[in-house]
Amino acid sequence: MVNIYFFFVRIAAFLGNKKARQLVKGQSQTLTLLESDNQSAESESGRRTVWFHAASVGEFEQVRPIIERLRKEGSNLRLILTFFSPSGYEMRKNYDKVDKVYYLPFATRSNARRFLDLVHPDMAVFAKYEFWPAYLKELRERGIPTYSVSAIFRPGQLFFRPWGKSYLNLLRCFTHIYVQDTVSFDLLIKHGIRSVSVAGDTRFDRVSEIARQSKEISEAASFVHGKVMLGPKGEITDQRPVIVAGSTWPPDEALLAQYVKEREDVRLILVPHEINNEHLKHIFQLFEGRYVRFTQATQQNITTCRVLVVDTMGLLSSIYRYGTVAYIGGGFGVGIHNTLEAAVWGMPVLFGTNYHKFREAKGLIAAGAAVSVSNYKELAAAMDQAIEDHEQMGKRATDYVQSECGATEKIYRELFTK
Repeated sequence: MVNIYFFFVRIAAFLGNKKARQLVKGQSQTLTLLESDNQSAESESGRRTVWFHAASVGEFEQVRPIIERLRKEGSNLRLILTFFSPSGYEMRKNYDKVDKVYYLPFATRSNARRFLDLVHPDMAVFAKYEFWPAYLKELRERGIPTYSVSAIFRPGQLFFRPWGKSYLNLLRCFTHIYVQDTVSFDLLIKHGIRSVSVAGDTRFDRVSEIARQSKEISEAASFVHGKVMLGPKGEITDQRPVIVAGSTWPPDEALLAQYVKEREDVRLILVPHEINNEHLKHIFQLFEGRYVRFTQATQQNITTCRVLVVDTMGLLSSIYRYGTVAYIGGGFGVGIHNTLEAAVWGMPVLFGTNYHKFREAKGLIAAGAAVSVSNYKELAAAMDQAIEDHEQMGKRATDYVQSECGATEKIYRELFTK
């Protein structure tokens, strides 16, 4: 099945798919790069190697807190990081908390052997959903301790189907699996996987750290505070609500455009998932002159517009701090994006219907801090209510995030201090 997948990736690359071409090219170069790096590297004698692997950007955020905890303690470990997806590799290829970043070579048995021969890991740590049979079996045969962190399982997954026994047995390759919740723990125990414990999700620690390190975004601050109404002594008497919409797609943007049009007191900071020219043109047409582009913002135009369109990357986690309510995109398509980056700032969170695979989204709903909407009528009602109750709902969001922190410390202590 895995080889069939790689075959179709190569076909997609041949037909011109950009991401597939990046993936095929990147993974094909890894072993050569490793050989070259090994020859040019200074003596690594005495340094143990830990290999971290993440599928893409989201999964990287689940191993990142562990990596940075190691570096914070001054660890002399040699840290190798691999990605499967081009988006993860391209965004983090210069990540300075590890020694090297590579694409993961396609998971054939021969690639797995060569990769492990060149990396010589003393330990392997996989994030969440990464279960490549060739690598896991080779790690087990070599007796290399192998861990899965922030893993989560559901009854409908292939592991637990009547025909999925070989994949269930694959989980026995892990020395230990650290799962996010008791549902996953009970499911694995029920199916005979005993080396498992509940540690939680390291992303809660990560978003808390991001909030502590967030930077001031002067354009967003001007947009928010430029329309504050002042009393006779200069005190703030009114501040219009601000929606921060993160990682949006066209279906999300259509709903938000209608809401902004109908509710004149609301302002919107829109951070689209993709900022290519075609998508931006679509957004500008939706908002009909009410907007200003972040990269073209001035002190004058930013205080007179109603929509700030962030047409640059890397600012979303810091921009959430300026919002009254957050809307998270993706819920009408591939699945919602990161809700925790907003929730950590103590704000209500809204999103579409495709959230059921995301434990944190369900947790926020259960805590009374988030609402899922399926159409404009529901969005308008939920947004009105969230704006009115933003302080109470925001406190519930903060309390939920804080209650889930601690996974990083637990995993760090068990893997690296014993």
